Amino acid sequence: MPPHSSSRRSYGTGSIIVRRGAYYGKWRAGERQVMRKLGPVRRPGSREGLTRKQAESELRRLMQEVRVAPAAYERLTVEEVGRRYLRHVEHVLERKPTTVADYGSILRRHLAPYFGSQAIERITAEHLAAYMAAKSAEGLSAKTVGNHLNLAHGMFAFALKRGWVAANPVAAVDRPRAPGPNPDIRYLDRGEVEALLRAVPDDLLGPTDRALYLTATMTGLRQGELVALRWQDVDWVAGVVRVRRNYTRGRFGTPKTRRSSRAVPMADRVAAELERQFQRSRYQADKDLVFCHPETGRPYDASKSRKRFKDATAAAGLRPIRFHDLRHTFGTGMAAAGAPLRAIQEWMGHRDIQTTQVYADYAPDPSQGAIWAQAAFGVATNLATNLSESGGNSDEAKPHGNAGSQVDTPG
Repeated sequence: MPPHSSSRRSYGTGSIIVRRGAYYGKWRAGERQVMRKLGPVRRPGSREGLTRKQAESELRRLMQEVRVAPAAYERLTVEEVGRRYLRHVEHVLERKPTTVADYGSILRRHLAPYFGSQAIERITAEHLAAYMAAKSAEGLSAKTVGNHLNLAHGMFAFALKRGWVAANPVAAVDRPRAPGPNPDIRYLDRGEVEALLRAVPDDLLGPTDRALYLTATMTGLRQGELVALRWQDVDWVAGVVRVRRNYTRGRFGTPKTRRSSRAVPMADRVAAELERQFQRSRYQADKDLVFCHPETGRPYDASKSRKRFKDATAAAGLRPIRFHDLRHTFGTGMAAAGAPLRAIQEWMGHRDIQTTQVYADYAPDPSQGAIWAQAAFGVATNLATNLSESGGNSDEAKPHGNAGSQVDTPG
């Protein structure tokens, strides 16, 4: 074996060098190269030293466990890395302003205060597990804590590429299991929808509220998508509402779903109501907002809209519901009408079909189970009663032939 040898390997897996009778491993940690001795080479006929396979295993272990502290001038705190990562997210990755704002809030209110001035290269999986436990004790939900870990994972991945850390400890943390979708969703039946519309006050904002509630109920658009809706997005000819924008936290942006737009079917009643909204509006240009403030043309204030909605539900005598429950009313209504769940997923802009599955219980039973249950157990109950009255299980009481042929089953 030559005094110096190495084998060509794929990038990121390191390399093994034989030097002076010993194996050495080399790999890159961020922007610097690391080399560690793995152990002596096992000679033929000897049990001392490492085989090539054992050297490979030791290399992988060291690549996972060895943490290389960056130079003193590069040692950064969790907070500083977080600030740099947020700038990267905003200006390089060009994420939505709402996403950047959410990340900034998590960093400012949670990660930075908890980890203080600790150097990021010293944070381990155990530190992160303790952080998760502390936040759960504060009452934060599993989903919220999971969002914190998502940000931390991005921060460590960002630091790893720049050589500030040698590993991403978030990868070794078990995520908190968030509960599945709540099957007990709240929605309105037809009578409750009509009661809500009747309870809208006849004031300046009343006609806009009435059109807004009806459209929300019968299209399933999110509140921010409704606020951002323009007249050019309402296609009366095609019978659809095109969802292309969202309005949240004072900014227009793209919808929540990854797709840039979607088209939602428009019932005749919605089309007629939007036509009346158009005729009474002072703002009828293509780019004008459908549900704008009637005097200013500006977006409808979300907090005022929610307060008025709460007042209207109370006046209608309805149980407490959220504006978002109008979206559930659309989902359950379309499922009950027999619309395919995949279509409902597209109309509602769900990323995952599992989110849409919450409406599956409201869909018609394609197996006609109620008919089969009546056929199986309704007749059987009568038969059991007759048998009891005629002396139980005597041969004379048993029906002749195939009992199943006596049951009318759905064709």
